[in-house]
Amino acid sequence: MSSERMRPPGPSAASADIPDTKSSIILRARVRHADFLLDLDLTLPGRGVTGLFGHSGSGKTTCLRLMAGLIKADSGYLCIHGDTWLDTDQGIDLPTHQRAVGYVFQEPSLFAHLNVLRNLQFGQKRVPAGQRRVDMTHMTTLLGIDHLLARMPDSLSGGERQRVGIARALLTSPRLLLMDEPLAALDLKRKREILPYLQRLHDELDIPVIYVSHSPDEMARLADHLVVLDAGRSVAGGPIADTLARLDLPASRTDGATAMIPATACEYDARYGLLTVELQAPEGVAPGRLRLVHPPLAPGYPVRLAVQARDVSLALHDQDAGSILNRLAARVQAIAPAEDPNHVIVRLDAAGTPLLARITRFSCDRLALRPGMPLWAQIKAVSLLQ
Repeated sequence: MSSERMRPPGPSAASADIPDTKSSIILRARVRHADFLLDLDLTLPGRGVTGLFGHSGSGKTTCLRLMAGLIKADSGYLCIHGDTWLDTDQGIDLPTHQRAVGYVFQEPSLFAHLNVLRNLQFGQKRVPAGQRRVDMTHMTTLLGIDHLLARMPDSLSGGERQRVGIARALLTSPRLLLMDEPLAALDLKRKREILPYLQRLHDELDIPVIYVSHSPDEMARLADHLVVLDAGRSVAGGPIADTLARLDLPASRTDGATAMIPATACEYDARYGLLTVELQAPEGVAPGRLRLVHPPLAPGYPVRLAVQARDVSLALHDQDAGSILNRLAARVQAIAPAEDPNHVIVRLDAAGTPLLARITRFSCDRLALRPGMPLWAQIKAVSLLQ
């Protein structure tokens, strides 16, 4: 992702920076509303899930509405897979109905007088039959709503309504799916109900998604790429694992600071119910392994792990006599103050895997930690996200 100041938008500016616009999403825009200015210069992956992360008022929803054509840019350029939807220099600004975009809001806004099937058909009918790329049966099965087709919206739970809303957006066969905090209106139980369905969409659909949330947990579960917005500007961006572990971002210094780790299932010990997963590592470097209590998964199955900084302790030597299952050889990359002034956050590199450790300032001084120092990361808890 580029986070430079915006150059004058236009095809020539885009092609100068992006070698293959057909595989990218390019957004350069300035939008002023009263005392708020959205000023973005983003180059995003053309596949997978890009998370827009930031506190309320940072510009996340304004960015989505701009991409959907729901608000006008003072100046801007938007190119989706090589197709220009907006170029103020060239006088191009496709109206919303001409942009192949699906939009999922916090509230699904289903038609109350139509049952679920007819709500879905309303979305599907927006696309000529010959241009439909999303199958109705596949979508209802994927989102677990095939048994709800005859039901009316007012008889559905919040999670069921949101899944129907997502299916309706996808049945428009969009080139781009925009999701604006789709879980924000749900309680914790409903969020846990719907997250596995969103993960299935991530795994099975070849439609790029821009996903807005202020929840680090949702981002860790769903996003491949992360953009952090603050006061209308991009302040950080990149692959999710690297960006979540950046010490210059406020979220990494809180009590809930978490590292997201991509891995693959490796072995299963049926006697103890322990799944072994192998971490990614640079070529020529032996990958680390972690064990956790979990049902068996097929060898090679991709997973995401979450390790909270408060669950990582540090030692100068390998200690095999304790109860902690997981220990990784690591190297200190950086040390920063935590939100709590009595703690520090240590960023570690464990053979290519970024980790965070939240320890007391006393422990930091006692161990004489410094960048470049080798040590052992002892991981007390690992959560498997998918």
